[in-house]
Amino acid sequence: MTTQTKPIELYYFPTPNGHKITIILEELALPYNLHPIHIGKGDQFKPEFLEISPNNKIPAIVDPEGPGGDPISVFESGAILKYLAEKFGKFYPADPRARVKVDEWLFWQMGGFGPMLGQNHHFKQYAPEKIQYAIDRYVNETHRLYGVLNKQLEGQDFIAGEYSIADMATLSWSLGWEKQGMDLAEFPNIAAWHERLKARPAVARGLAVKLPEEQKMNLAEDKDAQKVLFGQR
Repeated sequence: MTTQTKPIELYYFPTPNGHKITIILEELALPYNLHPIHIGKGDQFKPEFLEISPNNKIPAIVDPEGPGGDPISVFESGAILKYLAEKFGKFYPADPRARVKVDEWLFWQMGGFGPMLGQNHHFKQYAPEKIQYAIDRYVNETHRLYGVLNKQLEGQDFIAGEYSIADMATLSWSLGWEKQGMDLAEFPNIAAWHERLKARPAVARGLAVKLPEEQKMNLAEDKDAQKVLFGQR
C-alpha cells in the first residue's frame, strides 16, 4: 500500500475546481501544504507558478514523492484527481470496465459540466453587459446537463456506481445550483446525492478549506477573482 511521508504541495484558491482537490486529499487522509494563489491579484501569472501550471489556472500540485521517488508537478484538476487516485489505489476502480465508466463521467464534468456552468455564472451574473441570448443559451445548457446527471443518478448512490473521483469532480460545481438558475426540486436524485456526499466528513472538510487567515478572501465578495474565474479576463 502506497504511503506518503512528505506533504503534497497544493496551489489553491477556494473555487469549485480547487475544492475538488481538497476533497480528495482529505478523503485520502494525505498531508498537504496550502499555497494560496490569489487569482484576483494575478498570482497565477507569476513565473514560479507558471513553472508548474503553464495554463495559469488553479489548482496544481507538486508531489515530492512522485514516480520513482522524484518530485512531480501536476496541473488540471481532472489530471490531479486521476494521479492521486491511481497512486493510492482508491476512488478509481481497478476493473477496466468500471474504470471506463469513471473516466466517462470525469471527462463529462471536465469538458462540459464545469465549463458550461462557468459560462452560466459569467453571463448571468458578472458580464458587464447583459446579453439575453448568452444568458438563455448557458442557463438552458446547464438545465440540460443537470437533467443528464439526475438521470445518471437514478437508482444508484453515486455517479459511476461506487463513490469515485467522478463524484468529487462534479459536486463542487453543482453546489452552485441556485446562482445557476436551477431549481433542485426538479432534480431529486441530485439533491439526494448532495446530501450523501456532504455527510462524508472528508467532503465536508474539503469544502471548508479556506486560505490562511491573513489572506482569507470570500469569493462571493471578491469581484476581481470572479472576473478571472468566470472568464471576464
